Amino acid sequence: MEERGRRADEALRLLGLARRAGSVAPGTDAARRSAREGEARLILMAGDASSVQLDKIRGILKNRPIPWAILGDRATLGAAVGLGPISAVAVTAGPLADSLARLLGIGGDTAPGTAEE
Repeated sequence: MEERGRRADEALRLLGLARRAGSVAPGTDAARRSAREGEARLILMAGDASSVQLDKIRGILKNRPIPWAILGDRATLGAAVGLGPISAVAVTAGPLADSLARLLGIGGDTAPGTAEE
């Protein structure tokens, strides 16, 4: 459990770096748009997001090979990117998305997967 928490903290710090690099699309609508337009390399969703918000994103991801994970809650996810509470964020830079996916144990050589905190 401690390892999982350390990895989540590290992932949130890396997400902040992605934000500073201009490589995130924060919020459900921005994440969905990023996925539809082929820009999203990884989608992170808050564990306490409403099922409606999560279903909107999962619907977009259904036919797209974009890995996704549950990471923290809305407040934590938003704080990681310097915003208020958000339900989802897309990471658009391939190398940052790859690093986050490896850290969270998703994606890689297998089919897009999911990880839950």
